[in-house]
Amino acid sequence: MKHIFSLSFILISTLFLAQITKFTDAEIIKKLDSIKTEGNLLFSLESSSWQSTDLAQENKKIKANFGGYLTYKINDTVKTVILNKKNNLVIAEYSFKNASKKPIKENLSQRNLTLNENNLKNIRSKLILQLSDSKYEVTAPNGYSLNIITIPFEENYKNYLITGASESNIIPFGNDYLFITDKEGNIISNKKFHSRLIPAMTSMPEGGTVTMSTHSHLKTNPFISATDICTFKLYAPFTKLEEFSVYSPALGSYMIYNYKKDSLLIKSKDIK
Repeated sequence: MKHIFSLSFILISTLFLAQITKFTDAEIIKKLDSIKTEGNLLFSLESSSWQSTDLAQENKKIKANFGGYLTYKINDTVKTVILNKKNNLVIAEYSFKNASKKPIKENLSQRNLTLNENNLKNIRSKLILQLSDSKYEVTAPNGYSLNIITIPFEENYKNYLITGASESNIIPFGNDYLFITDKEGNIISNKKFHSRLIPAMTSMPEGGTVTMSTHSHLKTNPFISATDICTFKLYAPFTKLEEFSVYSPALGSYMIYNYKKDSLLIKSKDIK
């Protein structure tokens, strides 16, 4: 019988502990809890962006003047504002709670950007200019796109880049980045979570159904990433998949996330 341990009751064997030279069991639990929280935040922001831009494209007047969007969180509400082509006015605003698929409020009145919205717009614009530098190795494979999710981080900002796919039978894991910028949008540090794009197929050419997806991380990136969780939560509802796993050679274990339960479990590879 396979034993799976929840984050609240992880029991790590002596062998397992020996493999983890940098982390105690308490540190692993804390780290995974933090990653899941961050993944859910990224999902709530990106889901709002998806729903809002779809609604904007359905409105002929807004679509004709669509120039971009900004998404941010205020208290327990996530807002996406649609900008005009000059990027100097808000032409639509959609508010969401609890990652709902429908906005709790719509405002289609034109208005000026708030100070916070102007800051986000300027940070995003400054970041995009810097990403053209080849030293960051930011690319989007043919048929895929990159989406930016910006969130406040202490006195700075976290800017996640996740890959988007238009095909309905693919979950685009990988090709994801994190850029920490200052208040002006200057890059302070950067990280790439995966070495490449890892497109997980959700259906077979012969018509079969995929029920589980797994990929591995490098030893230098031992944990499941918040971008893994966000990406899966975005695409899994369109598939038969409920969970995916990440194998960590550094930890000698699998980390398993179930989006319907919002549960993150860890299983040692050596336990049968």
